[in-house]
Amino acid sequence: MGNWVEHDSPLVTGIMFIVGCILVGFATAGRLWCAQYIAGYKDDVLVVEGPYSVCRNPLYFFSFLGGLGAGLCTESLVLSLTIVLVFAVIYPITIRSEEGKLSRIFGRAYDDYLKVPRFFPKLSIFSEPKEYVVNTKVFRREIFDAMFFVWVVGLFEFFEILIELGNINTYFSIY
Repeated sequence: MGNWVEHDSPLVTGIMFIVGCILVGFATAGRLWCAQYIAGYKDDVLVVEGPYSVCRNPLYFFSFLGGLGAGLCTESLVLSLTIVLVFAVIYPITIRSEEGKLSRIFGRAYDDYLKVPRFFPKLSIFSEPKEYVVNTKVFRREIFDAMFFVWVVGLFEFFEILIELGNINTYFSIY
């Protein structure tokens, strides 16, 4: 999308795009996995199984992967790093706020849950039930949220094609 790397090294931009797509794929699958457990239960039940057994904020973790992946798909190191920095500033504040709310709602049960890592998953403590009841109506809506990063990458690619075909004039570029 018109950045300093693309013209100097198509191999680097190709790798950035592929890694970005892989991260967006993980993010989408991860957000769907989280939605399966949390959709319809968010403030009513302290969900501590599945993705929530390895990380207290798996939706944010997968959103981070999706944001970074979408940034890499633009083939712009500056945009990718900007996304990481914005995430690093905004999400810790959001997470601390939510932790206070969950502590007030769930009390001791939430305090016991604090042994699970806040952000980066610890796969060795994974647990899941044999069966889990999913609120299908809410989950169905969550599917569209989980697809957000796929749509963003699709839009980036659509606009890149329009620019390359000369159908859209570019007035600025992210370097």
